[in-house]
Amino acid sequence: MDQVLSYIASNHPRYLEELKDFLRIPSVSTHPHHRDDVQRCARFLADELVRIGMQRVECVPTGGHPIVYAEWLGAPGKPTVLFYGHYDVQPAEPFELWETPPFDPAVRGENLFARGATDDKGQVWLHVKALEAHLARHGRLPVNIKLLIEGEEEVSSRHLDAYIDDHAEDLKADVVLISDTGMYDYEQPSICYGLRGLVYMEIRIEGPCKDLHSGGFGGSVSNPLNVLSGIIAQFIDDDGRITIPGFYDDVVPLTDAERRAFASLPFSEEDYRNRLGVGALAGEKGYSSLERIWARPTCDVNGLLGGFTGEGSKTVLPSKGMAKVSMRLVPDQNPDRIAEAFETYVRQLAPASVNIEVIRHGTGKPMLTPTEHPAVRAAATAIEKGFGKKPVFIREGGSIPVVATFKEKLGLSTVLMGYGLPDCDAHAPNEKFNLKNYYRGIYTAAWFYSEIGS
Repeated sequence: MDQVLSYIASNHPRYLEELKDFLRIPSVSTHPHHRDDVQRCARFLADELVRIGMQRVECVPTGGHPIVYAEWLGAPGKPTVLFYGHYDVQPAEPFELWETPPFDPAVRGENLFARGATDDKGQVWLHVKALEAHLARHGRLPVNIKLLIEGEEEVSSRHLDAYIDDHAEDLKADVVLISDTGMYDYEQPSICYGLRGLVYMEIRIEGPCKDLHSGGFGGSVSNPLNVLSGIIAQFIDDDGRITIPGFYDDVVPLTDAERRAFASLPFSEEDYRNRLGVGALAGEKGYSSLERIWARPTCDVNGLLGGFTGEGSKTVLPSKGMAKVSMRLVPDQNPDRIAEAFETYVRQLAPASVNIEVIRHGTGKPMLTPTEHPAVRAAATAIEKGFGKKPVFIREGGSIPVVATFKEKLGLSTVLMGYGLPDCDAHAPNEKFNLKNYYRGIYTAAWFYSEIGS
């Protein structure tokens, strides 16, 4: 490993300039006018994988943006790692809030600012550089590796499941590795072993056939917004518990060891409250904020629409109302079962005086990787060597649906070894990647492939 580490150390400047070139390509997957840019970005990545010595590299067309696949299978008898990432990025709007142009990468202090710097181009590129270091110094890798890097993660991975179905044989491996998450904080590296799942629903309520004068008709018909508000008000009780029947039936409770581990982290409820600018924190009674975020389910209204919302006043009974509602799930909640329970409950709460439609927009399953998994232990060793400090084990409140897909379709557990920080501003203006973490991430990735290979 000494030769690999010295190669990385001697190439820091080049690694930075190459990442800048990668970030300059505006691979915004949701905007049709960036379609050619997304294609160009896929080709840029594929060309680099060819250059560093991967044995098989393909830009695979899909019904949308291409998937970049690469492999190196020259280590017989060694494990095979399937690395997943994405090269597409979120839109950069509003542009006026960026201190420097989002696709003109700029170094300020210890950070590199650009759209995609952390999510996920920087975290993909550091693995490419770690593989390059092994190949450049030894002409081989210590482990077999397959890379699956898609261009539609930011638009719900529309064509990924079909690709995995069609290429299941090519994707056979021993474990999945993803670097699309974050660390607990700058000085505390971490390994994420759990993600929440997701159910996203929409409620549509219709009352009278048209908007009505509130003076002429008020009190004789149900107001859809009143009904909708009343339904929403019953989703959560005074203890912060979700009232949907059966909602908690399959929840795996936190262990005492997990609760002790979360409590030992340097987290201040008061600092958290002040940072968010709220008068008090809220949530399910009996749990800390970290426990609520990482390991307890939620039900939240994400949007409301209906009636008159312009300036001034208009005394109208709206004919329609709409609400978008998301539920974050924890192991072992089943998204389909929760979606059905939600719809049943909403219909039970709605009076006969309105028509109701409940629409399911998307689901994702929660995940939990055992911390004793050999690949997780390899990651812990690699992080300690790369960062000089042992990692802590954390969960995250977000969702990565493909993790469940890998488990269901390929039977593979996933190691989440991310390098973002809480203030990296992914998806927001002035997204950044801490450069010390970028370089430490390259060392850590190089160590990981060595550790799991042994």
